[in-house]
Amino acid sequence: MSDETAPAESSLPITPAALTAAPGYQVRRLYQAYLAVWVRAVDPTLTGPQFAVLTAVDAAPGRDQRSMASAVALDTSTMADVARRLENRGLLTRRTAAEDARRKLLFLTEEGERTLRAANERARALDERLMEQYGPERRAELMHLLTSLADHWEGLTEEP
Repeated sequence: MSDETAPAESSLPITPAALTAAPGYQVRRLYQAYLAVWVRAVDPTLTGPQFAVLTAVDAAPGRDQRSMASAVALDTSTMADVARRLENRGLLTRRTAAEDARRKLLFLTEEGERTLRAANERARALDERLMEQYGPERRAELMHLLTSLADHWEGLTEEP
């Protein structure tokens, strides 16, 4: 191949139109970018699912692990792993329910409350930064569309 016909090494590959037209591809791009920004702006060790669990437990202390899984959009095995990790870090306690030893009730520790408060401030600042290019009405519209899309896609997972 001559130098004129060889592809330039510095040029980035073009994303195929079949991908850019796929909603799942765009959602994955958004999520990957969000994760990268979360680590820098919010917390390098507290994951989004962990933050969601802490937030849900703060809102409803003493609820069982299974119902919390549903509240934060995690399957029960992932929820068990996340709760165990948070407990190991001293951010959460899991207590056995008196009426059913299989149920684990979740509570924040004092350290969990402090961690959540600090992370929540940074997460809200990140949310503001992510949406800063849109006015209040457009933000509300986007959140409605994202919620509607998530609800619809979750519904599809329940189909046979």
